[in-house]
Amino acid sequence: MSEMRMRQSMAELEREFEQQAASDRRQRQQLRRSAVERTRVRRRARIEQGQRARFIFLLLAIALTVVVVTVVMFETLAWLMG
Repeated sequence: MSEMRMRQSMAELEREFEQQAASDRRQRQQLRRSAVERTRVRRRARIEQGQRARFIFLLLAIALTVVVVTVVMFETLAWLMG
């Protein structure tokens, strides 16, 4: 009788161990997926920040070019008229 109980308790222990191992695997996979997603989000944010900085630089360069060309054009016109 005690041998039968021992077999049952061993089977229960093995079943619990397998369930715990499966649970641990699922948790590790979930952690891995969330880490990958966080990395993807950070990379996307870094790329967007760089794009924003380049766009602002482009706008400033265009504005500066417009100002320089306008000043030079009027200076040249004033020189020709004078």
